[in-house]
Amino acid sequence: MTETWNPEGPGVLRLPSGRLVRGRGLRRPVPVGVEPTFGLYLLGKRPPEVAWESRWLPWPDFRLPADHTEARELLTEAWSRAATERVELACGGGRGRTGTGLACLAVLDGVPPEDAVAYVRRHYDPHAVETPWQRRYVRAFDQGPT
Repeated sequence: MTETWNPEGPGVLRLPSGRLVRGRGLRRPVPVGVEPTFGLYLLGKRPPEVAWESRWLPWPDFRLPADHTEARELLTEAWSRAATERVELACGGGRGRTGTGLACLAVLDGVPPEDAVAYVRRHYDPHAVETPWQRRYVRAFDQGPT
């Protein structure tokens, strides 16, 4: 098993199951300490290369993912891997797309969709999930098969 995130570390969100996921903005330096083992990058253009395994989910700033099926698959992969790995989700600023992705992980983890944005705002960033359509996206992101 991989060493997990420090629960008190910058940007670390504890999901109800105990899984720890780090959210961050790519415009800021990588936090000091251990590196992720897996990163999911929510950006309108290809992310910079990183030293750990990563995936890119095309997702323009202040918008929604271009491909909802791919988004669900990659977010589900990130949630699954967070059980045993150091997973990070990141966009440019670390609030809108990252917050939306973290809220979707919270839904996958059992938080009711209508409560997931509030959960992420309470435990990650009070300004997470920036637009009305991002909030609607989370509410429509049902658990489905896991």
